[in-house]
Amino acid sequence: MFGLNKPRSKFGKWIDKKGIKQQWIVKKSGVSRGTISQLATDDERTPTLNNAKKIIKALQSAEYNVDYGDFWDT
Repeated sequence: MFGLNKPRSKFGKWIDKKGIKQQWIVKKSGVSRGTISQLATDDERTPTLNNAKKIIKALQSAEYNVDYGDFWDT
């Protein structure tokens, strides 16, 4: 089970629903494990523009049709 009953952000809920492991995002995006973990659990946390681009690019490379506004307020 993904999430382990921890609070999940919009981003965290989406990756759980798609069955994407946080570690996969870490490896594909180059964004730190701690940052990905925080983004997946805290809706108040937003990534830097550079990290957001890396995360979105990694997800798009796996053919997910996503952009910044899907997870974080613009």
